[in-house]
Amino acid sequence: MSRDDELKLLGTKTCPFAIRVRIALNQKGLSYDFLAEDVKNKSELFLRSNPVHKKILVFIHNGRSICESLVILQYIHENWSDTSVPSLLPADPYQSVVLGSQLV
Repeated sequence: MSRDDELKLLGTKTCPFAIRVRIALNQKGLSYDFLAEDVKNKSELFLRSNPVHKKILVFIHNGRSICESLVILQYIHENWSDTSVPSLLPADPYQSVVLGSQLV
């Protein structure tokens, strides 16, 4: 994946799940646009990106949307594993799952 990819994160500034993803993006040194959503008046981009659940927190990578913070973290981990920054998740699949279950 290129560092020039278009990355957008739609969420609220105080949402702990959005903060979790923002920390991961910043740790990986990735440039992204954070688009603050109004919970009561969601944007058209947000509704198009998450039409089923309409829950706040959507990550968009080159027009493809991903929802749920742990899924987004795994996606970032797998797509930008070539950076010099330490891995977001353990290399051992079991340890990765154990960590994920603790983050829920």
